[in-house]
Formats: sequence, C-alpha cells, structure tokens
Amino acid sequence: MDIATVWNDDTFTGDYVVQDGALRPDAGLRTAVILSLFTDRRAAVDDILPTPASGRRGWWGSEYLPRPLGSRLWLLGREKQTQESLNRAREYALEALAWLVSDGIAQGVDAAATAPSRGLLKLEIVIRKPDGTTESFRFLRLWEALLVADEPVGVSRRGLGFKYDGTAAYDGTHDYSGML
Repeated sequence: MDIATVWNDDTFTGDYVVQDGALRPDAGLRTAVILSLFTDRRAAVDDILPTPASGRRGWWGSEYLPRPLGSRLWLLGREKQTQESLNRAREYALEALAWLVSDGIAQGVDAAATAPSRGLLKLEIVIRKPDGTTESFRFLRLWEALLVADEPVGVSRRGLGFKYDGTAAYDGTHDYSGML
C-alpha cells in the first residue's frame, strides 16, 4: 500500500492528503500512475530538448538503474499541438507505465492522448490487472502544465510546481501499445 497522491488538474500538482490524522493510504494504482507519469525521466541523449536551458532533467541516478524512473512527457512542453506530439505523449505514457506489466502488477497498459480543445492535452490511461479488472485514469490540461514546468524556477506564470519524486521504470525494449 502506498501513501495516496491526489492529482489536481487545476494546479497541475499532486499532493498528499491527511485523513483522520494520518496520511491517506492508496490501495490501488492511482499513486503509482501519478508518480510514474509526472516524475521527470531523464531525456535520452538524442531527445530534442524543449529549450537549451532545460537540460536533460530527471534523476541522474537513473543512469545506474536497470530501468529509468519517470516519464518524458516534460519534453512536450514547447511542442505544437499536432498528431505527432499526441502520438509521442501516448508513447511516453506507455513507456513510463510499462514497469507495471514487467513487474506483474498489470497484464496490460493502454494510453490515449487527445487534444479536446486548443491548448489542452488529455491523457487517458487504462490498466488491466492480473485478475482481469481494470483501473482507468484521466488527466486534463497537461500541455499548460508542461509549459509551466518548463519555465525556470521562480519565473512560473502561476507559481505552480510540477516535479515529483517517485518510481517508474521501463527498459526501452518492449512495445506495450497492443497489450489491451
């Protein structure tokens, strides 16, 4: 069981909640999904960075792990809203959540990235558990959040955070797009 991380689409942040004098627990997969998607994974050497000043971000220690932590969704922060960038958002989400399958927590993971209106990125995740049941998650307004995240510290338009420490891993060699 994890400490529950609750996502807020209005502030683009995850936070902990105190319930009955203790941190609320999460017996499901919500916290794992939030931390996997919204922890910055270190960009690959050949990734195109949103700005030269953004660096490769992510946790340097991932270089020494068998599977890197987090997602590369942050790389889309300055992308135009095109089908190609939506495809990359889906790919980055699947990459970040693939550890659920390789660790036996899920039978399959699927993601859909859409642009319901100008400036909005909607990410829908469906995880099929080993018992055949599914858990679904939806995150809205991600493009705006990614833009906020790419601004230098102290310069953010809304003063909002978008950095998490968490766990996610993927070895980069499997395509889980057809698992569901």
